[in-house]
Amino acid sequence: MQRLTRDIPIVFVATSDPVNRGLVASLSRPGGNTTGFLLFEYSICGKWVELLKEIVPHITRVAVIRDASEFSGVGEFAAIQAIAPSLGVDLSPVDPRDSAAMERAVRDFARQSNGGLIVTESGASIKDRDRIVALAAQQRLPAVYANRYFATAGGLISYGPDEIDQYRHAADYVDRIFKGEKPAELPVQAPTKFELAINLKTAKTLGIAVPQTLLARADVVIE
Repeated sequence: MQRLTRDIPIVFVATSDPVNRGLVASLSRPGGNTTGFLLFEYSICGKWVELLKEIVPHITRVAVIRDASEFSGVGEFAAIQAIAPSLGVDLSPVDPRDSAAMERAVRDFARQSNGGLIVTESGASIKDRDRIVALAAQQRLPAVYANRYFATAGGLISYGPDEIDQYRHAADYVDRIFKGEKPAELPVQAPTKFELAINLKTAKTLGIAVPQTLLARADVVIE
């Protein structure tokens, strides 16, 4: 869209790393005809490791399904790496772009005990979400996902931004632009509303007793 016009305003939603993607000059001052809303901030990625340790304290090994070909995949994994040592967790990256290779890697990983799984935000993981959820169940791996629809599909737990809320904020930006404000001066905004979803049916299948303190914080509990 930017190649077609530098005049018509563009508002994006649920986009990762717009600076490195070349969509805006900076988050605070986009500088062109484009602005919008981030899918997530990398700081949220550390929370996924914390949730795994909270729900299954004995976990010491975590396979991380991430797409290293995407800017966001590199950033997500770096944020997870930054917190994992303090929680006593070793990481094993897994590439989701080759579905067969991904399945082999996860099965090999699951042969040893005390393992868990983190599924980061990527187009490849979203496309294969049913396969990934089924794989985690088959290998009996406690798993944390970046999107609520993984938990709805049978995943154990998810934590991430409320994407629908971003569209509401985008409508406000469109209104402000129609009233004369310029995209160049409207900062790119990070998510402000997050949701924690827990699938108790999956927890029971895995033999996991979800701590009451965690259940009390959940926005969505699937039974």
